[in-house]
Amino acid sequence: MLVQQILKSKGDSGVITVTPQTLVSEAAQILAERRIGGVVVSKDGETADGIFSERDIVRSLAVRGISCMTERVSELMTRNPVCCTRQDTSDAVLARMTEGRFRHMPVVEDGKLVGIVTIGDVVKARLEELSMEKSALEGMIMGY
Repeated sequence: MLVQQILKSKGDSGVITVTPQTLVSEAAQILAERRIGGVVVSKDGETADGIFSERDIVRSLAVRGISCMTERVSELMTRNPVCCTRQDTSDAVLARMTEGRFRHMPVVEDGKLVGIVTIGDVVKARLEELSMEKSALEGMIMGY
């Protein structure tokens, strides 16, 4: 399955972004309200300058304490995120996420942000593929 198909199945809700100057507390509020685990950090809303996730908050809280909530996202974000394109396969994306130990991947075309996929999106797509393959094989075996 291609990333483009995963994005299509997610619907057209757009990519949630924050600027590098956004306060950690504001970004945490967005994560909680949207029930998501990460956002793309973008200075212009069109590029993927970083990823900011729940993990970044937890790690910073452990090291800096509650004062990290008044810092800027740019101080905690993962810079230069690994990105994919709509033509990448779900297997390739899943392999990169697993190897890199991250859960959010911006989808970029011609330098512009066009979407985001999560490890949950990719696993769901893979499970759907396996289910269809299973049904097809059962049909072949049963003679349907």
